[in-house]
Amino acid sequence: MSAFSWTGNPVFSIAVTILAYAAALALHRRWKWFSPIVAACLPIVAVLLLLREPYSIYNRGGGFLTWWLGPATVALGFPMHRHGVALRRSLPRLALVVFAGSVVGMTTAGLTAWLLHAPLPVVMSAVPKSVTTPIAIEVCRELNGIPQITIAMVILAGVLGATLGVPILRLARLRDDRVIGAAIGTASHGIGTASLVRRSEMQATVSSWAMAAAGVFTSLLAAALAMLMRW
Repeated sequence: MSAFSWTGNPVFSIAVTILAYAAALALHRRWKWFSPIVAACLPIVAVLLLLREPYSIYNRGGGFLTWWLGPATVALGFPMHRHGVALRRSLPRLALVVFAGSVVGMTTAGLTAWLLHAPLPVVMSAVPKSVTTPIAIEVCRELNGIPQITIAMVILAGVLGATLGVPILRLARLRDDRVIGAAIGTASHGIGTASLVRRSEMQATVSSWAMAAAGVFTSLLAAALAMLMRW
């Protein structure tokens, strides 16, 4: 039980989260390379460590904020509708790119864990790390993985994609909005997509579509992998 009983109030964790993100956005406006997602996490972790507050207590209010992920994800459909006509001709190629990205993402994650001599449940937990959390958890269970590990890897993939994805693509001289959107949406799901909203509406549109398509492809590929494992 925390010595600071008032920190157990959900209002406290909501206020800390909102203030931390507002400060992170201010830093991002000053230094564009500074990721607001990473910057917001650090003070929250510091506060929890300083007050010795368990995450489960903090998440009483965090769960309320998490609920808004659903409406926020649905809202990403608006730019998809707005740019749907412009993307119509590109959809077959985008689908092929996202499918290839899903295969590569699943293979490299699982293979890396296997080469590091991780046990099979951990290897399977790494496979769905590039899709949004609800889909990743179901895929993990289908593959007999460990959901807690999958959740951590999904968050890590999202934060890395949101922070380093666009700079790496630009270093590779990939600057087309559709290319950037497809890459980020396929590899870094909702967190990466959210980071593109402030950059370019077209990038966010393609990333939203790629995120959804990657979820479908990953689910189908995981189902096929699960059937092979049972044989």
